[in-house]
Amino acid sequence: MRIGELARRTAVSERSLRYYEQHGLLVSDRTPGGHREYPEAAVDRVILIQELLAAGLHSKKIAQLLPCMRDPDGAPNQNATPELVRELTAERARINQLIADLTTSRAILDDVISTATTAG
Repeated sequence: MRIGELARRTAVSERSLRYYEQHGLLVSDRTPGGHREYPEAAVDRVILIQELLAAGLHSKKIAQLLPCMRDPDGAPNQNATPELVRELTAERARINQLIADLTTSRAILDDVISTATTAG
C-alpha cells in the first residue's frame, strides 16, 4: 500500500510515517517511480509505534525495542537483552509514578470542585 493509504488506515500523518521510516521504525520498498510501498503488516506496526509513543517512549527507545518484540508466532524474541529489560522496567516505573501523580492531582481537583460546588 502507498503512504497515503497507510496514513488513512492508521490516522497517522504522512509526515509522521516518513519520520518513522527515517528513524528505522518502519520500512518500505520503493516502486520504480520512487513511491513508498508498505506491506499490510505496516498497519499493525504503526499502531504499535503510536501506542509506545503514547506510553511516553521516545523514538530512539522504540527503535531499540521493536526488534525485541515477540516473534510472529508469539514466542519471545532472542534480541531482548538484560540491559533493555532494565531500561524498560525503569520506564514502566516512571510511567507508574506519573499515574500516581496524576491520580493525586485528580483527587485534589475533585476536592476543590466538591468544595466549590457546595459553597455556591
